[in-house]
Amino acid sequence: MTSPPSVRPGYWTVNLRYLAILLSIWFLVSFGCGILFADALNGFRLPGTGFKVGFWFAQQGSIYAFLVLIFVYVRLMNRLDREYGVEEE
Repeated sequence: MTSPPSVRPGYWTVNLRYLAILLSIWFLVSFGCGILFADALNGFRLPGTGFKVGFWFAQQGSIYAFLVLIFVYVRLMNRLDREYGVEEE
């Protein structure tokens, strides 16, 4: 479904804001927790596993965070599509 031209700027402004926020979170989790703060996080261990938290973020945590962010983005975009009347049937 095509949206009227008057709707597009507002829709894309919100869409790009969502993208910027979610990609910033992903950057902080993957690069920040997995690389920059890994030494500080390695002082803690995941309960029940014994893995250092910095190591876990570098190996698996950023992937899990990315998957969660994908589902968050889908929910946000479905809501935004309904709000602007451009949802798919």
